Amino acid sequence: MSTLSNVEPRKVFAFFERISQIPRGSGNVDGISNYLVEFANERGLEVYQDELKNVIIIKEATPGYEDQEPIILQGHMDMVAVKTPECPLDLKKDGLILRVEDDLISAAGTSLGGDDGIAVAYALAILDSNVIKHPRLEVVITVDEEVGMDGARGIDISFLQGRRLINLDSEEEGIFTVGCAGGARVDFEVSGATERVKGTAITIKIAGLQGGHSGVEIHKERGNSNQIFGRILEELTRVYPVRLANVKGGEADNAIARETTAKLYFVEEQNHVGDRISYRREGIHDLLSDIKKSISEELATRDPDFSLTWEFGKVEEGAAIVPADTRKIALFLCSLPNGVQAMSQDIEGLVETSLNFGVMKQKNILKAGYLLLSFSVRSSVESAKNALIRRLFAIGKLAGAKYRMRGDYPGWKYLVKSPLRDKMIRVYREMYEADPEIVAIHAGLECGLFMDKLEGLDCVSIGPNMQNIHTTEETLSISSVQRVWDYLIQLLATKDE
Repeated sequence: MSTLSNVEPRKVFAFFERISQIPRGSGNVDGISNYLVEFANERGLEVYQDELKNVIIIKEATPGYEDQEPIILQGHMDMVAVKTPECPLDLKKDGLILRVEDDLISAAGTSLGGDDGIAVAYALAILDSNVIKHPRLEVVITVDEEVGMDGARGIDISFLQGRRLINLDSEEEGIFTVGCAGGARVDFEVSGATERVKGTAITIKIAGLQGGHSGVEIHKERGNSNQIFGRILEELTRVYPVRLANVKGGEADNAIARETTAKLYFVEEQNHVGDRISYRREGIHDLLSDIKKSISEELATRDPDFSLTWEFGKVEEGAAIVPADTRKIALFLCSLPNGVQAMSQDIEGLVETSLNFGVMKQKNILKAGYLLLSFSVRSSVESAKNALIRRLFAIGKLAGAKYRMRGDYPGWKYLVKSPLRDKMIRVYREMYEADPEIVAIHAGLECGLFMDKLEGLDCVSIGPNMQNIHTTEETLSISSVQRVWDYLIQLLATKDE
């Protein structure tokens, strides 16, 4: 018996469990894309798969709905695939291990992929049904949304008849999203000369942070392990000639970095007769203790489980970046902005502009060491987004780093007149005797790209309750999935006035 076999709505969760067995991290979407094509072919549905592996499935209107406006149902097939350090799964090859506890579904040791697997599950359950009433449906499932909306940027939707799009990529039930920030990714490559060194190794680990989605939770000002490491390295290199041997932090540029691990070397001092003394070891220990105390106090409310640990190893020989260039890298890391940059002056509580230092990793090649950094930049004001990107480029140029922008996508501007929004509010009010909350968000959605491609497109984004998306603590509410399913079915069956 499957984990979700008795969970309602059964058809939705049957498809959710099926796609959870298909590895579908961003950039690894061939399997899930081909499954969607097979699903459509088996049911005789019109299906298109492009070179990027985007999939469009079309189902004609049920009898009596031929005169209704076609509806585009849209989501993305990829997920942020992250796991805990002790998890044995290979997320490029293995499926997820789903768990149910009370009202919540999660995955053992990994992210769940409710973002946006639930959209795919909803769409497949509707397409599979012979009893759900609906107008012409055009289901658009894109690839690689989580790494820059590459699928939505490259897809051809010019042949679609629909001009009303329901995006199923939101995470709070009862909230209708009608606008979002635009964004881009910025990558850096900063290098330093390397040398063979015989010294004492020290491994530093930053952990215990909550992380989270860099659009949804950036305003909570949680600790970012990559940024914290830059601060630590700057303080160390200001006092001691340490050498950076390796560093790795973060899992995705749009997820707040939760854990960073680094290895450094230092050469202990010797006295006049050549005996080794441990002034540097003791000094580094004391300095790290002070830093830990300061950061713990700063994060006591926002990230109370913050952990900074270090371990001195034996004297060994290895390759590392020379002290002068390690210092240069430390200054570069310390100078990079992170987090909220400006709040909206039009919508109270909405972040206008932010960036997230999501990924840091190091490569040592021959005589040079390279740090590769990735940032996610977001803003609801295009000029502010561009200004922040130029600021990053300026810092990179001053540091002698290489830099580039990728995955630029537009914001989604609020429509004053929206027949789709009006209908969705009316149906929600009839079902629940309450009004949904109408919001614009700081996170990025693909609607802006689709609106650029289809003139007159009317969009609203909805979804069930999810928590801690993009992390190994991600959960999906079963009861909320049921309610949103009931609402979606009623919405499709309700004819235009």
